Amino acid sequence: MAHLPEPTPEALIHSQQLANLIQAEIENNHNWISFARYMELALYAPGLGYYSAGASKFGHSGDFVTAPEISSLFGRTLARQVSQILRMTDGDILETGAGTGALAFQLLSELAKLNSLPSHYYILEVSADLQERQRSYLQQKLPYLVDRVEWLNQLPSAFSGVILGNEVLDAMPVHLVAWRENGLYERGVTLQNNRFAWREHPLTTGRLFETVSKLIVPNGYVSEINLAAQGFIASLAQILQQGIILMIDYGFGESEYYHPQRSEGTLMCHYRHHAHAEPFYLPGLQDITAHVDFSAIALAGISNGLQLLGYTTQASFLINSGITDVLSETSPENASIYLPLANQAQKLLSPSEMGELFKVIALGKNISDRLIGFTMGDKSRLL
Repeated sequence: MAHLPEPTPEALIHSQQLANLIQAEIENNHNWISFARYMELALYAPGLGYYSAGASKFGHSGDFVTAPEISSLFGRTLARQVSQILRMTDGDILETGAGTGALAFQLLSELAKLNSLPSHYYILEVSADLQERQRSYLQQKLPYLVDRVEWLNQLPSAFSGVILGNEVLDAMPVHLVAWRENGLYERGVTLQNNRFAWREHPLTTGRLFETVSKLIVPNGYVSEINLAAQGFIASLAQILQQGIILMIDYGFGESEYYHPQRSEGTLMCHYRHHAHAEPFYLPGLQDITAHVDFSAIALAGISNGLQLLGYTTQASFLINSGITDVLSETSPENASIYLPLANQAQKLLSPSEMGELFKVIALGKNISDRLIGFTMGDKSRLL
């Protein structure tokens, strides 16, 4: 792909090692694996996958930028919603997929100012490399609070408080399904001339078939089904005793997700701040994502004993939670600090940036008070 930056020779060797691993799996499975399995290996294969290896992923030196890297306003504002939930539950925080650790830093710093620090801030992180990066970052930025942080390799058996996930669901492996005139097909990965290629298998049974059969879409349509994300929400529901699951990601409700105009799905890859739609390009060196079907996420929660307590755009959530108050703590007269913050707020809130595409969903258990982040602009009716 000529328009993308050239990888280093070392990066190419790394990518080829991962490609060889995936090729071996395909050959050992009758020359076909589901795309979900391909995506799982490309992102999470131990020591080789995109999130498991040592290259920088987040921020301006990586492949994409998330909200906490854009501005501290994000975490500082989110802290106000988290503070409310901690007061309701007297619980802790569990962040899933903490990236660089920037959100943990912003939350803990602001919660200290709000006198709302939890006893524990747990980070569930499957990547040993990212765990070490997060630990180093927090030790450097927040040495007086890092003793409250504990890293987990698996979910605890029970939890009360706030469970957070910022851009976590979009990175979970998705199945690809094609609606054809003669039936449903799962799109998977095969080998042709020693290269990855698409191949479709008839889809007639199983959980994926049952999920897809409930959707009404036109023939010729290809889209993603994220069974892993639904299963993840179900697992969180099982451990939650009292509290809120807050998931922030880009996506839509079902009717918009499977709109006829979105006939090629939402699969997207990110490499060195370039977005493209070629998941077989340089496996291990690029992120692979899909937008989130928030209707499926809500249903997974409700089916497992949770209540849907809010669904809205990132812009509405941040405004409701007090981002303008946080911004006003910096005087406009101090232009060198205020103007960059104002520009960052624009990126977080603008419909043409992150404000409308990114959504926030709240699923809860044993919570009676209304959450401040959803007081206006709630779009739960669209799910």
